[in-house]
Amino acid sequence: MSDRTLSRSEGAVERWLAWRYLATRQREGFVSFIAIFSLIGVALGVATLIVVLSVMGGFRASLVGRLIGMNGEVVVTAREGKLEATAPLLDALRRAAGVKAVWLTLEQQALATAKSGQTRGVLVRGVRVEDLTSRAIVTRNIIQGELGAFGTKRGVVLGDRLRIALGLRVGDTITIITHRANESGTIAPRYNDYEVLASFATNRYEFDNALVFVPLDMLQDDLEVDHNSLSSIDLEISNADDAPKVAAAVRASLKRPDLKVSDWETLNARFVGALEVEKVMMFIILTLIVLVAALNVIASFTMLVRVKRGSIAILRTMGASPGTVVRAFFLSAAAVGLVGTGIGTVLGLVVCAYLRPIALGLGSLLNGLGGGAAEINFITSAPARVQAGEVLAVVAIALAFSLAAAAYPAWRSARVDPVEGLRHE
Repeated sequence: MSDRTLSRSEGAVERWLAWRYLATRQREGFVSFIAIFSLIGVALGVATLIVVLSVMGGFRASLVGRLIGMNGEVVVTAREGKLEATAPLLDALRRAAGVKAVWLTLEQQALATAKSGQTRGVLVRGVRVEDLTSRAIVTRNIIQGELGAFGTKRGVVLGDRLRIALGLRVGDTITIITHRANESGTIAPRYNDYEVLASFATNRYEFDNALVFVPLDMLQDDLEVDHNSLSSIDLEISNADDAPKVAAAVRASLKRPDLKVSDWETLNARFVGALEVEKVMMFIILTLIVLVAALNVIASFTMLVRVKRGSIAILRTMGASPGTVVRAFFLSAAAVGLVGTGIGTVLGLVVCAYLRPIALGLGSLLNGLGGGAAEINFITSAPARVQAGEVLAVVAIALAFSLAAAAYPAWRSARVDPVEGLRHE
């Protein structure tokens, strides 16, 4: 018989033995029971890791999308005072690599009041008509009114929470109160009336509760500033992840020490950092589930080795090599982890695929219990963002734990003395 044929026959014997060790007889049923629950533990751990990481990725993408949608991925501001938006500066920004659009912004803190007598602190943001209508976060979330008259009427578009708080409806008048310095050095209030044209709901509290859009040229006239005076210039780029590189390139090309070029990650460093830390900690915590299941594999198959000492001794006396016994136990223990990892991966991806209906049902339940509709809708509508790299990392960790767990019982099986094994049989 050739070495190749012998190797094949030994492999078949090892696989048969591995299956026999998994399908234990009734008197070793407790060991099989633990092995089954170890498999379930590995599957649930892998599925939970995939689902949680995907949901957190969806939350991050949704939150970042709302954040960037209002402000742009790269922001250019003056280090002191207002920014002068000259034609050469705007042309240079439009020509910068990776820049899709340039948005002009003038911001002013103010008070908003209505005939109802309600008053709220607001952030008035002057924007061009084309800049506002190109922002999907606003155009897709209009609750009342429409944007068609923005720029042609003396009107504003504001957050829906703010509209409700002030008791306003579309067509009502809102008064924006700002301040100005007199020649004597005193501060005097400035009152400007606008018509409410539309309201939006982004499900971000700071936008919906305080943001008011005014046509840029109209706000510049009302604040009595030059038409080149801006608070910032926002740059829309193709890929948000490239914002630091684009910001560095813009900074190098402008060579303007009086200007500050920042990317969205730098401007929201604490927010982004908190999301990353939370994601890493959740990954570590949930990985412990897979580790516990792997430890159960070690316990159950170590017990199986003790139960099968007589069988191992008989195999050894019949000519089976220690390697054959080791590989048989290794295959048997590893099968639990491998099958559990496969089932968990499929289960996790299926849950992610059908997460939206599950989330909508959860949202309906929470709404029925009296939860805040806007926050609940934001939480339950966040999509699961499945990333191949994360799924592969989870599978790799689960497989590593499973194979490591299978190694110890296999090593223990090789240390069974045939004489001692037959004595206890």
